[in-house]
Amino acid sequence: MLSKLPPRERQIVDILYERGALAVAEICDALPDQLSGSAVRAMLKRLEDKGFVQRSESQRGFLYSPVVSDTAAKRSALSDIVRVFFNGSPASAASALLGMTNKLDAEELDELEAMIARAREAKGGK
Repeated sequence: MLSKLPPRERQIVDILYERGALAVAEICDALPDQLSGSAVRAMLKRLEDKGFVQRSESQRGFLYSPVVSDTAAKRSALSDIVRVFFNGSPASAASALLGMTNKLDAEELDELEAMIARAREAKGGK
């Protein structure tokens, strides 16, 4: 879903996910290269029309935030990565992550084990 956005619009949405609701000036400051407020407002309007961003009034003016939940956006992005880089195989993606065990601490490995156990239970397996 987000992967279909033009790069600059995607950059703005990513900033909103990273930092939360922001005013236009704050979005301009967060962008790596300088854009005018009117250019950013035009992109935010397009993003709003497409259903990716919502606008709300505050004491500081309009604040913009993502419409799609963080969890849904992560799931969509991860699905795209699994499809493109791992031929649609979640097991291959998990295997690649486990290949990075030197970057995982014991707590993260325990969490992965628990998630696998819950997935087995949900499937009716042992």
